[in-house]
Amino acid sequence: MDHHNNVNRDNLEPRDSARQRSGRTMMFDTVICDLDGVVWLEGEPIGDSVAAIAGWREMGCRVLFVTNNSTVSSAAHAARLADIGIDADGDVISSSDAAAAMIAAGESVLVLGGAGITEAITARGAQLVDPNADAGVGASLEGVDAVVVGLDRRFDYQRLSAASAALRSGARFIATNEDPALPTPTGPMPGAGSIVAAVASASGRAPVVAGKPHRAIVAVIHERLGSEFDPARALVVGDRLSTDGALAAHLRCRFALVRDGAVTAVRPDGDEGDAVETASESGDDGPAMDDVDAIADDVRAAVWLTASSVHEVMVACRLRASD
Repeated sequence: MDHHNNVNRDNLEPRDSARQRSGRTMMFDTVICDLDGVVWLEGEPIGDSVAAIAGWREMGCRVLFVTNNSTVSSAAHAARLADIGIDADGDVISSSDAAAAMIAAGESVLVLGGAGITEAITARGAQLVDPNADAGVGASLEGVDAVVVGLDRRFDYQRLSAASAALRSGARFIATNEDPALPTPTGPMPGAGSIVAAVASASGRAPVVAGKPHRAIVAVIHERLGSEFDPARALVVGDRLSTDGALAAHLRCRFALVRDGAVTAVRPDGDEGDAVETASESGDDGPAMDDVDAIADDVRAAVWLTASSVHEVMVACRLRASD
């Protein structure tokens, strides 16, 4: 089977209402969709992404948004989605939620990150430690139970010193995610993974990662979708092999790779060019291009996959249309 499937957005439209009324069995009933680089860039919709989400829902799909962006809370992500016309109340999971699930009430937590992390952790009943406290050279921050590191736009030497001191004193090291870069309209910017790497280097400790594609966020997804979740009828849509592709593998779902975000170009031979992440960078044990079920120019093209049989998808996707 040819796994390098390419969906051209000009030719593969969402099925019309007549097709939807035909009574055919839908291929998928759950879509687990990334946000940054797939639905939007810094809150601005990408192409027809809003219509694409509406198309999935009109076909009866549950759409769950799962993001490694920890800068704001899941509720704030949902509010921003509402601002662009997507109702996502209760349908957003972030890496902050997964990290907070690893914290117990009453624990003392030092956070390098934004409001998304601090709000999720305080909601668990934990106490925050000020990372701007002067630990001093060689000093320790005893009594800190965990250090949680995400995308921290206030990151500096003082905050690095505090985090590494707490970790040297025995605190647990939790990372929201390891994404090295964050897609933006002007190009990739340093992501949480860059800050996590700095803390790991300074402390000599390796983190437990909470976000995609790791165990903590997989557990949160299963909890949110409930016992009716059927991986065989679910599709993960994202722009990274190492996170979204691996998440699909852990959930035992199919995976559609969208080229709008971290993967900016996919040549006909299946290699990624001019991209933040390539197949070889996803890790020796991570997913490769052969693990991708379909490649779509954008999220709108991926909608077509949910309304088709496996055979139709594979046949049509092999016919790469010219741009």
